[in-house]
Amino acid sequence: MPSLNANGIRIAFDTAGDPKAVPLLLISGLGLQLTAWPDEFVEGLVELGFYVIRYDNRDVGLSTKFEQAGTPSLGLAWLKSLVRWPIRPPYTLNDMADDAVGVLSALGVARAHVVGVSMGGMIGQVMAARFPSRVLSLASIMSSSGRRGLPGPNPEVKRAMMRRPGGDADAMIEHGVRLLQAIASPTYPTPEKQLRRRVARALRRNCCPGGVVRQVLAVAAGGDRTAQLHTIAAPTLVIHGAADPMVPPACGRDTAEAIPNARLEVIEGMGHDLPTQLLERLLALIDAHAHGKMTPDSTPPRLFVKQ
Repeated sequence: MPSLNANGIRIAFDTAGDPKAVPLLLISGLGLQLTAWPDEFVEGLVELGFYVIRYDNRDVGLSTKFEQAGTPSLGLAWLKSLVRWPIRPPYTLNDMADDAVGVLSALGVARAHVVGVSMGGMIGQVMAARFPSRVLSLASIMSSSGRRGLPGPNPEVKRAMMRRPGGDADAMIEHGVRLLQAIASPTYPTPEKQLRRRVARALRRNCCPGGVVRQVLAVAAGGDRTAQLHTIAAPTLVIHGAADPMVPPACGRDTAEAIPNARLEVIEGMGHDLPTQLLERLLALIDAHAHGKMTPDSTPPRLFVKQ
């Protein structure tokens, strides 16, 4: 896997498609490696004429880890957030947006369409607000503005997130599978065998639990980004699952309302994942958005999102 120097760290990356095609940057979510993007999704973007760039965020995958910062206490961070005390993470969402811009610069890409999921959507939002000249368009998927008062994960997801797996590989795979099942799209389930292969593949590539905690802290410290979102000038598409148990749909609606002229697409039956059954629909939405084919009051028939 190739890597590059950006923003003072090493970042593992991968590209697909013709480097002369229109660049599209994929930004992964919390704890997810670049390999979490479905191969069919990446191949679909290439077929649509994009030069696809994906990378491991700091503290996951094969990119630089921040182990010297230790593993912060999420409980303490939660208490601080309740009383509105400042949270001081090892790095911030601003740093992670700087990483994204650094990846583009290292690859000689001046501007790109940006697609981010969950935490990756937050990074994309910050990137679009702080570096408007680098973002052709933004697609924020299953993400949030961070505004206080928005709903959080449902109880089942909270329990799955709080569980700590045993030290052996089988226990860690089991934990990963149960978490993916808790956040999955109820109308578009992924077979357990497939989930198990996906988790095992990720663990073989890299495992850094402390990095995931440090990323959580960066999100928590980011707080309310509404004021930043008001400044985004790039054409923005907000995609959210109506059945998202991790980041409820109210968070998507709030994000779309905060970004000027943003378009919101709520997909019935979709949870907090990218199920195979929805990849064609997501590709069509992103393609239409990136090429300016979407209008404020109409959706092309093939993009109709209701079941």
